[in-house]
Amino acid sequence: MPPADQTTPRNVYVFGVTSFLNDTATEMAYWILPAFIASLGAGPAKLGIIEGVAESVASFAKLFSGYLSDHVSRRKPLVVGGYVVANAVKPLLALVSSWWQILGIRFADRFAKGVRGTARDVMVADSVGAANIGSAYGLIQAMDSAGAIAGPLLALALIGSFGMRGVFVWAAVPGALCILVAWIGIREVRRGSSQFSVVSSQSSKGMPLAPNRLGVRLPFSFYYVLAVVALFSLGNSSDMFLVLRAGNVGIPASHAPLLGLVFNVTFTLASWPAGKFSDRFSRSTIAAAGYAVFAVVYFVFALAPSRRAIWLTMAFYGLFYALTNPVLKALVVESVGSDVRGRALGIYFFITSITTLLASVITGALWKIYGAAMPFYLSAGIAAVSAVALLAHRTSPRPA
Repeated sequence: MPPADQTTPRNVYVFGVTSFLNDTATEMAYWILPAFIASLGAGPAKLGIIEGVAESVASFAKLFSGYLSDHVSRRKPLVVGGYVVANAVKPLLALVSSWWQILGIRFADRFAKGVRGTARDVMVADSVGAANIGSAYGLIQAMDSAGAIAGPLLALALIGSFGMRGVFVWAAVPGALCILVAWIGIREVRRGSSQFSVVSSQSSKGMPLAPNRLGVRLPFSFYYVLAVVALFSLGNSSDMFLVLRAGNVGIPASHAPLLGLVFNVTFTLASWPAGKFSDRFSRSTIAAAGYAVFAVVYFVFALAPSRRAIWLTMAFYGLFYALTNPVLKALVVESVGSDVRGRALGIYFFITSITTLLASVITGALWKIYGAAMPFYLSAGIAAVSAVALLAHRTSPRPA
């Protein structure tokens, strides 16, 4: 059986390619979904129900997947199965005739995302050495956000010739490629105390149970990071509020995809370097820098001085995601033992999702009562406090 260091690049690169293809398919459909729902006679309220249910389902699925990942010895079926379900249901959007059918499709899509996401991140951590976890997560995140650029661009190129339903059908192409790459390319990783063993794809059928780890306690360092992330997430409302605020200074809603494009370009370019950087320096400090970027962005949006400032700040905003998304996952993984990584990541994703949902409710209420600037000032302040709290976090030295 080949040693882990010879096969590690394969798993990381394969996960990167599958993330790119899957996100391309997802974003092709996502950006035109609001207009498609409106064409069926449903309004913003129905869209809110669909997306609220979808994201809530994803949150609970990630928590479930985290516990399951710690108790099965083969995680590849969870990951591949998640990609199969998500990319099988997306093209069905071309056939729907009512909003509740879209709800069912989004439910299945987000549930599949939740199940595969945590299992995949555990496999990534088990596929690389402790000194390269940040780099691995950073590469995959960069490929994922690159898909978020390619998807809307492809949708714009196709919608004129094929219409919205045609775009949903074409989304099946990157989706099918994603499933094929995942099935052929991913190699199962068995957990070990000192090094990892990679299993061929032919032996990845079934999911025999691993030793039960329910009695294992998570360390204080994990709960400290979780508490700081939860605090920050209370100020991290939906990015749609940034789009609404941009509208206050004269940027039309039709330019929202361009705002997303500017943000995702920075996100894509900075994610892998940020992950690599976190393998050599303090992850807490790098994530704290990301929170500081967030505080600056929201402070500028609170002031909303000009359209140019909003465009520049939106590009800067991508740096926040690059400095936090891959880095915080690596920080969570290194704060716990390898036998409870799934549980730790599942709890982390769940708490983040729930508090972010609550943040959107709080932001909406504050906006209505006190005006647009107040919730942005509050979010900036919460981010600044969270950055200081992360700087106080200390981790044990990592191997060179």
